[in-house]
Amino acid sequence: MAMPSGSELLLIFGIVVLLFGAKKIPDLAKSIGQGIRGFKKEMKDEDAPPTTSVTPDASKQVENVTTVHAEPVQETTKQA
Repeated sequence: MAMPSGSELLLIFGIVVLLFGAKKIPDLAKSIGQGIRGFKKEMKDEDAPPTTSVTPDASKQVENVTTVHAEPVQETTKQA
């Protein structure tokens, strides 16, 4: 797909102005720029090594769990 020429860009820009209005275009461009900036920041942060190390916490200990043993049920049979 080739890049649009000058006349095609003008047509696209004219359609955008008709759809959004001249007052909304700067806000739209600002929000697109902020989105791109945030995306680049997240990509940069993802590539960097983590700064915090994971260490086991000594205060977190597994509590002893007691189990309750049920008495076996005795079967009673009726003799006829």
